[in-house]
Amino acid sequence: MALKTTHPVLGARALNRATLARQLLLRPASLGVTEAVEHLLGLQAQNTKPPYYALAARLDGFRPEQLSALMESRDVARIVTMRSTVHTHTARDAVALRGLAQPGAIDRELALFVSRGGLDGVDLDRLADLARALVEERPRTPKELREELLPHWPDADPQSLSVAARCLLPLVQVTPRGLWGRGGKVALTTTDQWFDESAERTADGAADLDETVLRYLGAFGPASVKDMQTWCGLTKLGPAFERLRPRLLVFQDERGTELFDLPDAPRPDEDTPAPPRFLPEFDNLLLSHADRTRVVPAELRGRTWTGNQAHRVFLLDGFLAGIWHLDEGKDRTTLTVEPFARVTRGERGAITCEAERTLQLMSPPGTPYDIVLAES
Repeated sequence: MALKTTHPVLGARALNRATLARQLLLRPASLGVTEAVEHLLGLQAQNTKPPYYALAARLDGFRPEQLSALMESRDVARIVTMRSTVHTHTARDAVALRGLAQPGAIDRELALFVSRGGLDGVDLDRLADLARALVEERPRTPKELREELLPHWPDADPQSLSVAARCLLPLVQVTPRGLWGRGGKVALTTTDQWFDESAERTADGAADLDETVLRYLGAFGPASVKDMQTWCGLTKLGPAFERLRPRLLVFQDERGTELFDLPDAPRPDEDTPAPPRFLPEFDNLLLSHADRTRVVPAELRGRTWTGNQAHRVFLLDGFLAGIWHLDEGKDRTTLTVEPFARVTRGERGAITCEAERTLQLMSPPGTPYDIVLAES
């Protein structure tokens, strides 16, 4: 009888510190903004401000104007990719990772709308052609797309038509949407149109799967096959990991699940200090593993959401420890911290220090602010 292979075990704290190191959350990194967005394989951007706060938590001296300028120059953009959700990506990844993600959650979302009957009688190839012509003529809002497409299929569900266009085509949310300090409705055009002047910075097609596995491990590892599938929305990634196995280290967690990693990736000691960090809602740190106990203690599962709304969260000693709110008044900003459990005097000081760092990075110079640490 064959003996079961065993691998070195990584406990929750060891996984926590390794993941925080990859996520640039143990200490502020000196990377440039473009390099950081690329390293992290994009930033969750379902709302407009989270990418800015995600970088503020990770980069030394980050200012929101830096990311905003890259969006205006089209070096980065907002687009639906992983898990069929909006991310901020570099121009190259906006094309390559959208292509990689298409057969997964994006196609499943389209199939769901088809199954609900909202697209009965709709020729999807023709819809894609019509929608492409419309958004490449000029950026269109989802409402405008619905209004333009509905006359071709008057019996279809209007929302299903615009969702189908978003699923069928790689559509960028054009600026001023997503710029710091400026508002703008969602307006869409294709990656071909938006990145036309920067073609040398974009990919020729979908990202290579094996290369993306390696990049994922560099940003989120050590990780299992199911972890990566959770991150990207694809399935059946086992064969890719098997192809790469000779190039990877293999560990296991305390439940015996195989975890893969890059040989030269950082795996700090589990007692490495992890300062408090303030993360935005939908941060990928909390969404990119099937087993989230490396960051979210089991007893706190579900505490980061109310209904369909995700809360901004903060980490203490590397793990989820509470939520925070920001009230940006006309003359003063108030950051309120709500720990899930009682904190020590030393922890209160560290939390306050990180809150001050966050406010100083993200607020206009000279803006008065208050920090309120609520009782648990």
